[in-house]
Amino acid sequence: MSSYIYKLIAEGEHQQQDFKFCINDSKKIAKSLVAFANTDGGRLLIGVKDNGKIAGISSDEEFYMIEAAAKIYSKPQINFTTHQWQIEGKTVLEIGIEASDKKPHFAKDENGKWLVYIRQKDENILAHKIQLEVWSKEKSPKGVYFSYSDNERFLIDFLRNNESITFSKFMRKAHLSRKKAEEILSNFVIIDIIKMHTTQDGTYFTLNTEFDKEEIEKFS
Repeated sequence: MSSYIYKLIAEGEHQQQDFKFCINDSKKIAKSLVAFANTDGGRLLIGVKDNGKIAGISSDEEFYMIEAAAKIYSKPQINFTTHQWQIEGKTVLEIGIEASDKKPHFAKDENGKWLVYIRQKDENILAHKIQLEVWSKEKSPKGVYFSYSDNERFLIDFLRNNESITFSKFMRKAHLSRKKAEEILSNFVIIDIIKMHTTQDGTYFTLNTEFDKEEIEKFS
């Protein structure tokens, strides 16, 4: 089955795959596990360098560190699968993580803080507060209810004429409190009128180009 591993490695690191040369810190691994669980799921290939070179794992210690990352340094705990592959006389450990229905998962960092991460391309990124609001509302039996006021109309009109807007810019331009801005943006993300984009440089929001334009017109 070496062809299977070679095929995965050829894909490189991406939204659903990460390479780890070795594991020497369960907290760092927890960040990857949490990011996968909070996004689309994925796999870790332990014993593979960033450049795709196969180094192999040195002992069973890697498995126990993964287990600690998933059960001790992740909250709620993360379920995972494991498979060992023998290739080039070395062992590669494949860790599988499903997209979770218990979002958000938190990872404990070096300072003891519990933080939420998502996976964006080949990076683990801190989730924005709006993302946490979205997950919270999606779990709520009350659903989403809001009135379409001048504040909501301002957001739609602004995004019709501008490519994007950030959370702080929306607060500033619409003269809103942090709480009110969070409420409006999270509601619009849930009903898919706007899209949220998070990168290492920050989070911004755009109008959903696939949203029915006639529906938007009704808001005007």
